Amino acid sequence: MASMAFKKVVQRLTKPVEEIDREQLTAFCDARLLSAMDAVHPRERVRVGGEVRSVRIVPRAGAPALEVTVSDGRGAVVGVFLGRRKIAGLSPGRRVAFEGVTARDGKRLLVFNPIYELLA
Repeated sequence: MASMAFKKVVQRLTKPVEEIDREQLTAFCDARLLSAMDAVHPRERVRVGGEVRSVRIVPRAGAPALEVTVSDGRGAVVGVFLGRRKIAGLSPGRRVAFEGVTARDGKRLLVFNPIYELLA
């Protein structure tokens, strides 16, 4: 029994921090019954979530659009809020859930004007 506990401690101390963070984020999303981002396909209604990785303003058809990239440790989805420059509470490091229909833009999966929920 003691050797088993020692093995877990050694494994925990030698595992990269990024991998531990990814596992915790994946467990967080699974506990809230959010779809895995690596299993999401274009043109289907999904509820995905994770941690906000980036927030940027980009012009789309002459109007501003806020792009919020969210990752669950397995993949990433970009929430595009058309006509918005800022949304209170959506900042890097914050956990959020998006609901909407996905679209593909090159290699990225987008959700236009998603319903969003700030998670604890």
